[in-house]
Amino acid sequence: MTIFTQLLTAAHEGGYEPFSNVLIDLGPITIYKYSFMILLGVLVALYLGIREGKKLGIEPDYIIDGLIIILPLSIIGARLYYVIFQWDYYKNDLMRILQIQEGGLAIHGGFIVAVLASFIYAKKRGLDIFRILDLLAPGFLIAQAFGRWGNFFNQEAHGGVVGGLESGVEALSHSEQFAWLHETLRIPEFIVNMMYINGPDGLNYYHPTFLYESLWNVAGFVLILVLRRTKFVRSGDMIGVYLIWYSVGRFFIEAMRTDALFIGDTGLRAAQVISILMVLLGTAVIALNHFVLRRKHYAKILEENAL
Repeated sequence: MTIFTQLLTAAHEGGYEPFSNVLIDLGPITIYKYSFMILLGVLVALYLGIREGKKLGIEPDYIIDGLIIILPLSIIGARLYYVIFQWDYYKNDLMRILQIQEGGLAIHGGFIVAVLASFIYAKKRGLDIFRILDLLAPGFLIAQAFGRWGNFFNQEAHGGVVGGLESGVEALSHSEQFAWLHETLRIPEFIVNMMYINGPDGLNYYHPTFLYESLWNVAGFVLILVLRRTKFVRSGDMIGVYLIWYSVGRFFIEAMRTDALFIGDTGLRAAQVISILMVLLGTAVIALNHFVLRRKHYAKILEENAL
């Protein structure tokens, strides 16, 4: 559940006011920064996908048509996944399910639906699903990197109190919390200020886990761009790399978050369990490509389509 409404009433010691989460307010039409950042990430992923798709022999029309079909389904999947784990909050006011501007899109739900929809789409269009997944992998990472900044404007997806708590009391003063983020980690002041939140442990500076994950995703995106120009990578490997890279980062970052989704009353964080399964799946995909299917090398496909 977003805590943005609580944050509007929080008074910063230095008179700081958090950024508005509204990008454009035209009266009957309101565009939120959360939605805008998600859309921006999708558009960047689309642009890069079209460029690389041409090199893989996939026509831009196939990519655009696929996006038009798969993106809405993925958003629905991401929302339903989140709602299922937060059902106690939504069950008494079902209209809240439609209010995604408040946040509440679970990446894992969107990913699962996107992959399933891609399999069906590829089969209907006679496309190589492994090449489609090769395009999706870096697109997922860069879109998620942008999307996390939507969480920034909603002041959600953050971690615990900087410095932690000792017997329920902050181990560091507010000035020390600020200094640790800004001076030790070198995080820009405008980000640190937005982490001054009236959160689950009171008014404190909280870890910007949205930033940690965004940077991890950007690093993974660059890694994929480098790997797919090497000679040992095979077609279909990129989705395996995505599964492993994203999931390793998400597993550890999830442990820091205060708004994690749990599996019933087990105490298990859903994202961590899914991350472990995704790492295993990613490893299996790469092994399958290399030792069973022996798919063409990615560089070879690029070479063939360049002729």
